[in-house]
Amino acid sequence: MVLSQTPFYAEGGGQVGDTGLLKTINESIAVIDTKKENNLSVHFVEQLPENVEASFTAAVDRAKRESSQRNHSVTHLLHEALREVLGTHVEQKGSLVNSEYLRFDFSHFAKVPQEVLQQIEQLVNERIKINFPLIENRAATIDEAKQSGAMMLFGEKYGDKVRVVVMDPAYSIELCGGTHVGHTGEIGEFILKAESSVAAGVRRVE
Repeated sequence: MVLSQTPFYAEGGGQVGDTGLLKTINESIAVIDTKKENNLSVHFVEQLPENVEASFTAAVDRAKRESSQRNHSVTHLLHEALREVLGTHVEQKGSLVNSEYLRFDFSHFAKVPQEVLQQIEQLVNERIKINFPLIENRAATIDEAKQSGAMMLFGEKYGDKVRVVVMDPAYSIELCGGTHVGHTGEIGEFILKAESSVAAGVRRVE
């Protein structure tokens, strides 16, 4: 189903799509996933409505969304912590963000020792506890984004207008279309559970 407007986040940037309910007076339809197709948010549902021209109340699964955005916001802090500790050669190579955990792939030439992982984890938790407010510019030009120091991923295609997300003005400025916490303190505690190899020159942390 495609709606004229929707609060559901469509899968993108590594973050999974929202789930929830579409309600009318007569029925309640479960949304099991949301994806982007041809610049439209497509809601995958278990059944089609009786009346496709009805007005719907769209209710996102709030607990799942909030857990996903905590994990998404912390990937920004993690990315910068990896660059700070391992070096500026570190670049994001992929990510998965859902309500349960995050997975982050990055360029690096060797296994990351346990004591270094602990240092990265501590750095991220320090930034969380400072409770930085989210700062965002939802309609920046590419030039404005570059001037702000925003990190741009090589090979990514960006439109005329981009969204700049700042988790810490001196530390984490990125282009991102995902959902985020209002303050870093909402993330809670960050724990690095695993580090592994994905491909030659690419490592993964979870």
